[in-house]
Amino acid sequence: MKKIIVTIDGWSSCGKSTLAKQLARKLGYIYVDSGAMYRAITLYFLRNHIDWTDEPQVAEALGNITLEFVPNAKSGQSEMYLNGENVEYVIRDLVVAEKVSEVAAIKEVRSFAVAQQQQMGRSKGIIMDGRDIGTVVFPHAELKIFMTADNAVRVERRFRELYEKNPNVSLEEVKSNLEMRDYIDSHREVSPLRQAEDAIVLDNTNLTEEQQFRQALSLIEKAVTAAV
Repeated sequence: MKKIIVTIDGWSSCGKSTLAKQLARKLGYIYVDSGAMYRAITLYFLRNHIDWTDEPQVAEALGNITLEFVPNAKSGQSEMYLNGENVEYVIRDLVVAEKVSEVAAIKEVRSFAVAQQQQMGRSKGIIMDGRDIGTVVFPHAELKIFMTADNAVRVERRFRELYEKNPNVSLEEVKSNLEMRDYIDSHREVSPLRQAEDAIVLDNTNLTEEQQFRQALSLIEKAVTAAV
């Protein structure tokens, strides 16, 4: 069967990564979590006290960063490695979440990440989720999905996810963080979050994971048929 590029963009905490992983597993596609790449860069900056408003510092730091997705032998899922260290769980911390949108808005950082992402997609058979995948990274992808959900639902989902790792996190903290990320993502100068003109909207406010998966899988099957 012909393989295509599938992009999944949308707001934070809409379940983009969950859906992309499910689809990749089902289709035997490579899953690339672009958000994990920006989170790993943010983690490096935080750990090394990089002033990301200082262009020379940013450029030097990016030259010292190696990002790689390595399959987990037990789960089969690809996990984010930063300079040889598995940081898959560290990058999900709220401390990183609070800064990742700022770092991801930096032109040099985006150019660095986008170049790597485009290289990963050369052979197709790839599913990538993020903010600008269908508009900037793969503008000619065969299928573009734009995910959204009601704000209150997104906050609740994100709260449950973070609460498992940190019972001290509050709903108000999560709500504030999500609102801040939405604003930065949609207002940044470089590659702002927006729906591609040819993207298909998938609103999962009232969908179960299974219903969402079935809808997306149907869209992919139609796109593959059309691409033959």
